[in-house]
Amino acid sequence: MKTKSVVKVMPPPDNDESIADLMQKLLLKIGEDPERPGLVRTPQRADKALRFLTSGYETNVQSIVNGALFEEKCDEMVVVKDIEFYSMCEHHLLPFFGTMHVAYLPNNKLIGLSKIPRVVDMFARRLQLQERLTHQVAETLQDVLKPKGVGVICEARHFCMMMRGVEKQHSGAVTSAMLGAFRARKETRDEFLSLVSHRNHPFY
Repeated sequence: MKTKSVVKVMPPPDNDESIADLMQKLLLKIGEDPERPGLVRTPQRADKALRFLTSGYETNVQSIVNGALFEEKCDEMVVVKDIEFYSMCEHHLLPFFGTMHVAYLPNNKLIGLSKIPRVVDMFARRLQLQERLTHQVAETLQDVLKPKGVGVICEARHFCMMMRGVEKQHSGAVTSAMLGAFRARKETRDEFLSLVSHRNHPFY
């Protein structure tokens, strides 16, 4: 499954209406009074929060990796598991959150371990679909490292299911992306799954 890059469309330079201005109008639309004490600073706070939650649009892989690639004769699986992430569903602008498990089979090249959670955050801090997020992380590591394979498992809960719609508070969604050896070899997939399995996982 190939995913297309998401490009943030910025407003025209002469449009000085800020997110805070729009948020004030939104408060009026839902019947609130943006001038009451509890809401006076809410548009500005929401502006700041939304910019942070979508800061992944302003981040690129090159700035994350920043030379942290190392030549090393290593062909054993590298796994970073239980990477927490928080994102926003592009359909309802409600949060979804969970954990991601990422593995790769090196091809004489390693990446700094802290870079993998940063790659996850880069894509999570955008308006997202869980399925797309999972594949974007896998494909990015495949492009950067040229490994023998990449495996990603993403487990998440979605507020659009919990707070509205079907209102199922205990349902979780699991997606995966298997590239290279992780797709071609059952033994590799099984090793990955055994390394990231949890008896006391919060979704089970």
